[in-house]
Amino acid sequence: MSTFGTLYRVTTYGESHCASVGAIIDGCPPGLELSAADIQTQLSRRRPGQSNLTTPRDEKDLVQLQSGVEQGVTLGTPIGLLVRNEDQRPKDYTETDLYPRPSHADYTYLEKYGVKASSGGGRSSARETIGRVAAGAIAETYLKRAYGIEIVAFVSSVGKIHLPSSIAPPSAVPVNGADDNDDVEDSLSPEFRKLLATISRAEVDKYTTRCPHPETSERMTKRIIRAKDAQDSIGGTVTCVIRNVPAGLGEPVFDKFEAKLGHAMLSIPATKAFEIGSGFRGTEVPGSKHNDAFVRKADGRLGTATNWSGGVQGGITNGEDIYFRVGFKSPATISQAQETAQYDGTPGSLAARGRHDPCVVPRAVPIVEAMAALVVMDELLIQNARKTAAALLPAITTLPPTMVLPKGKQ
Repeated sequence: MSTFGTLYRVTTYGESHCASVGAIIDGCPPGLELSAADIQTQLSRRRPGQSNLTTPRDEKDLVQLQSGVEQGVTLGTPIGLLVRNEDQRPKDYTETDLYPRPSHADYTYLEKYGVKASSGGGRSSARETIGRVAAGAIAETYLKRAYGIEIVAFVSSVGKIHLPSSIAPPSAVPVNGADDNDDVEDSLSPEFRKLLATISRAEVDKYTTRCPHPETSERMTKRIIRAKDAQDSIGGTVTCVIRNVPAGLGEPVFDKFEAKLGHAMLSIPATKAFEIGSGFRGTEVPGSKHNDAFVRKADGRLGTATNWSGGVQGGITNGEDIYFRVGFKSPATISQAQETAQYDGTPGSLAARGRHDPCVVPRAVPIVEAMAALVVMDELLIQNARKTAAALLPAITTLPPTMVLPKGKQ
């Protein structure tokens, strides 16, 4: 469906070459100071035509607030916003009248609905993510001002080019040695811990690849250009950190925090993988070394000495940094001639036209941040509703103190 969220509900609309794309956001708290500029920053980071590493489609993606905001303040009513499609070239896609493009959604959309968009990818196009990014920017504005929550994503790999192992996400670091050797270092190296704690969007945006490591970024640039020159494409991964999230978010058992994050991330076009914390590397480490022991932090709160869990335990946030990685496949639409078949099964050769990203991960960074913001926002509203309802009840005196948080801490 086209709606995401329980209390902070976002419905997106629009196809790749229709008149406009946008969203309706229901559940935004009233009284939030909000302007189009708060949204435009992230939309401009997502838009096409940013560099020679992205599609040349020339869209400014200027957002227009339609409702829910008066004199720069949210009313608590649905916020409507739209972005007009200006650089439309539907004639670039006439070949899809005969051919379902390999690994694209032309065939599956037709099979599901019995009808499909005549141009581009329709709803499967990344144009749809404009509504997500706008809604995520509004959520981030609230999260930052109300809780000091920060969300920063960056490119951690392109093709076979990864960040150096010292600052790579845990599962990107291979476990070396014999298969019967359980010795392992903490997957969060000091360098990776520092990156998670200090990385900013300004630092990420210094590089067209959005990989905050100069040497690796340069290699990634060359790899993407090589794919572009060959009329081909290449995939990659985006790593994201969420800082200052309070403990207690997540709705076990089916809506655990990481389950909602996985749902959100795998709904982004071109995604094929999601992992949180130690990810797949955690399967290679014995529990005695993987467990996160509790310690009293400098600020007095209870925390963990390590963070293999990625800030989530039992499906509920524990107050530590939440970090995860999302895998994006190589874009399906390429200009190379490909041997394939028409809708009627007749063999043929297809060389797709149109303007496409040779690698989506640089532009995917703000989309990952937006979907993370939608999850955190929704889970905070749900948890705050629970806490408010519980606060109206008398203090519990019939249970041992170890079973109940003091009234002021609930």
